[in-house]
Amino acid sequence: MSKNDIPLFDGHCDTLLRLALDRLPTGSLAENNLHADLKRGLSYGKYAQFFAIFAEPDLFPGEDMFDKLCNRFFAEMDYLRGSGFPAALCTCKSEADKAAGDGKAAVFLSVEGAEVLGCELKRLEEARAKGVRSLCLSWNRATELTGTCVQDTDRGLSQKGRDFIRLAGELGVIIDVSHISDRGFWDAAKVSKAPFIASHSNSRSVFAHPRNLTDDMFKAIRDSGGTAGLNLYADFLGPGRAGLEQIVRHVEHFLEMDGEKSVALGGDLDGCDRLPDGIGGIEDMGLIYETFLGRGYPHQLLDDIFYNNLMRVVEQVCTI
Repeated sequence: MSKNDIPLFDGHCDTLLRLALDRLPTGSLAENNLHADLKRGLSYGKYAQFFAIFAEPDLFPGEDMFDKLCNRFFAEMDYLRGSGFPAALCTCKSEADKAAGDGKAAVFLSVEGAEVLGCELKRLEEARAKGVRSLCLSWNRATELTGTCVQDTDRGLSQKGRDFIRLAGELGVIIDVSHISDRGFWDAAKVSKAPFIASHSNSRSVFAHPRNLTDDMFKAIRDSGGTAGLNLYADFLGPGRAGLEQIVRHVEHFLEMDGEKSVALGGDLDGCDRLPDGIGGIEDMGLIYETFLGRGYPHQLLDDIFYNNLMRVVEQVCTI
């Protein structure tokens, strides 16, 4: 089938950081030699993408990471607008619908790791005002908000971490629990009053990696009305060489838990160094769709996984 028949909404990529590392002559959001760019995304029937603002402090010592990457992002978006490139910054479903109707990529902005905001509530308000609509509470480094799956793994949310979730709910910002400690996950699930997501996390039952979700975690996300996004980092899919079969196993396991409306995509493109065999970047996401189609899965289910489920969360949460 043609890519023009496949919708695509990817919930997480780190392309913006890779572009900001000036020593890498990689191009732009519109076109580059990385895993993802808007030109390749536009080959799909309709295309939406969350671009994450993320950086480790040692990459830009002494600089404000959020401002640096945000300024880069808006400079690029201004250039694209001036050049007539078909892309639009979106903050809600209606704007994404308009972008799709106009043949444009719907570009969403997220933050990965509240440390990029200095773990400050005021900066979350500032980020929201600039267009951020999803906040991954942590990356791998533990912060004053929470432990992670890598550091302080037994520590849950602090009071400030709980305050972050409450404020995000008031601001219409989606809470993302990928990378968080298990205890932090359950704290977040209790505090959040809105659907929440794990934007780029697979099944721990299929492959026992701490970055993946237990069955109970997935059910909690499902019951909140949220989504878990399929992560294409090979190290999170299975041991050794991963391919399409491992991708299928993770998705099917989630589907076995009544996850038809709760599975989405979060490829972690440009945030990982090893994709599964057969997947070179966003241009190959359609192969996953076709693989499931070949196994008898209906178009409606696949359209939900590839686009509708995550867009529903945007519609329900990003309303302010």
